[in-house]
Amino acid sequence: MAAMRTLTVAGLFLAFCALGLIAIAISTDSWYETDARRHRERCKNYSNKRNDPGYIYISNNNLPLRMLPKENNVERKGSSGGTLLRAKRHLLPPAPAMESLCSRQFNSTITGLWRKCHREGFDLETEDLIFKGLVQRCTPIKYYYSSSALPRNLPINLTKTIRQDEWHALHLQRMTASFIGMAISIILFGWVIGVLGCCKEHDLMQYVAGLLFLMGGTCCIISLCTCVAGINFELSRYPRYMYGIPEDISHGYGWSMFCAWGGLGLTLLAGFLCTLAPSLYPPHTPVAHKPRQENGCV
Repeated sequence: MAAMRTLTVAGLFLAFCALGLIAIAISTDSWYETDARRHRERCKNYSNKRNDPGYIYISNNNLPLRMLPKENNVERKGSSGGTLLRAKRHLLPPAPAMESLCSRQFNSTITGLWRKCHREGFDLETEDLIFKGLVQRCTPIKYYYSSSALPRNLPINLTKTIRQDEWHALHLQRMTASFIGMAISIILFGWVIGVLGCCKEHDLMQYVAGLLFLMGGTCCIISLCTCVAGINFELSRYPRYMYGIPEDISHGYGWSMFCAWGGLGLTLLAGFLCTLAPSLYPPHTPVAHKPRQENGCV
């Protein structure tokens, strides 16, 4: 009996902690983070390069000279057995690539379920515009379809592909938000049932609470997997020159995402404990009643 109560209380405590972690994840914006400081500094250095006649600009990161692997550059000449190694050097013009990357504006941002914000203290120019009121710190994420502005010279097939990708990305966002909302609602309902079952010592209510915790964990898994799929889909959208991220921009998941994953783990563990607790109840043995003696007959 004591072991059953211990498992039930432990499961309810873990479910309460999971509710707190998931609520923190939903209410914060650090699901996905980008850091564009290195890219902006690189583009600033490129725009400030000298363009006077006779000056050749060579980037420190992308040198224009590159040597191919040795086995591809070996050319044998001569009939006397003499071998000459010739290394072929190819010119790589970095200027057009740099101009195409720097023509797009990249900022250091954090993204949550409800809004996308500029990271504080990362871009001084952006901070100055925010201080003057010209740029908003955060912009809400739209859960309804609104077509983006596209160049008019794009082919029709490419335009249709972009529109379809926008719809697909919107569906992934909606699934992420809806399933995480369902998860926290189911977990909260199961926690209330589990508390009532623990107070009344009702094993069936505790078992139902455990099943609800497992159901809420399943919804949380779907939401987090959909969120990861949506981020990967945005990074791989076509065409790359419009939606790709340069290599010198660091990006990754934030602490809000890890809070959601932690809440998921605690929810599944709480469901396992609450469904295991009713099996520790002592078996109910029926009481056998002796037949009464009536009229002196045994």
